[in-house]
Amino acid sequence: MAAEIVNPRSDSFSSPSDAEEPFDPAFALHRGGKMAIQATVPVRDRDELSLAYTPGVAKVCSAIAENPELVHDYTWKSQVVAVVTDGTAVLGLGDIGPEASLPVMEGKAILFKQFGGVDAVPIALATTDTDEIVETVLRLAPSFGGVNLEDISAPRCFEIERRLQEQLDIPVFHDDQHGTAVVTLAALRNAATLTGRSLGQLRAVISGAGAAGVAIARILIEAGIGDVTVCDRKGILSVDRDDLTDIKREVAGFTNKSKLVGPLESAMSGADVFIGVSGGTVPEPAVATMAEGCFIFAMANPDPEIHPAIAHKYAAVVATGRSDFPNQINNVLAFPGIFAGALQVRASRITEGMKLAAAEALAAVVADELSPECVIPSPFDERVAPAVTSAVAAAARAEGVARR
Repeated sequence: MAAEIVNPRSDSFSSPSDAEEPFDPAFALHRGGKMAIQATVPVRDRDELSLAYTPGVAKVCSAIAENPELVHDYTWKSQVVAVVTDGTAVLGLGDIGPEASLPVMEGKAILFKQFGGVDAVPIALATTDTDEIVETVLRLAPSFGGVNLEDISAPRCFEIERRLQEQLDIPVFHDDQHGTAVVTLAALRNAATLTGRSLGQLRAVISGAGAAGVAIARILIEAGIGDVTVCDRKGILSVDRDDLTDIKREVAGFTNKSKLVGPLESAMSGADVFIGVSGGTVPEPAVATMAEGCFIFAMANPDPEIHPAIAHKYAAVVATGRSDFPNQINNVLAFPGIFAGALQVRASRITEGMKLAAAEALAAVVADELSPECVIPSPFDERVAPAVTSAVAAAARAEGVARR
């Protein structure tokens, strides 16, 4: 392969620091990158070359120029997503820059393909300026059927997504927000069903008012939860606080019906649900004050806010963001199917209804298998992507954003 000539792989490569270091499979696997572009048509002789490229390609270009909608039929546009980051909020690593973010963006791209059949291109931008990011994505958009914003720090991520959604007629989806929210809602629906309750009977506490925490609060309210209280480092988001950002002030306005004030521990007293998307450690005495039969979704990686060994002392259902414990809240359960469904019907955007449909479909996958250790499917459950794809496509048609 030509790619091997340009950047040969070497499984004997262990790490960039010392050739005598022990073999490191992570470095070996990443050598040369984790993905490549592959042709879908043969170019073996003069005739095939003349069809794939000039002069045959000119006919297709002219047809698209006359009728721009044909780009969906005669290019890869309708099946490819741009995975865009500025490298400011990468996994648990923080602001590590665009180059260092590329292994994660490549990983995201191969997950799109593996779990949703969607092609994706990683794009790491050498800017953190909101206006420049928006302008760059707008200029790139003609090549793509959708945009997945990834690992962009809050609060800029909210404005970037909003502005792109307003100006583009293709789906724009910030996975750190909405992917996490969809999977969390699906797991919570099943936990409630398992214990004979409805969402309307539950009061949730969210530790973390960043991208994921805000999106989870919104989708839980949309889904009909009884009440939700969101906390940042300084405590409960309350309309009485005068130190809130615009986004946090907005969240305070539609949450916290109980008008609680004070630190996270105050919110946890009597709460039915804990959702952690913040890091840090919640002291066990605070966990002990939660309602009997509570749910604990401690999703910080690699260290959950409440370790499962402690959580199981008090909770009926425990979930984390880790793959080595049951009930992993993993975004890969959502974003491949959501984009596959949106692209399938050439949706102009991803609506709240489409996200709710994705959560319902995801929950339904294991509806007949519920147990405290199974309120959400495994990422490797082959039923997930088809179920989410179908539900999202149907919701897009119902909401009038589908174009076929």
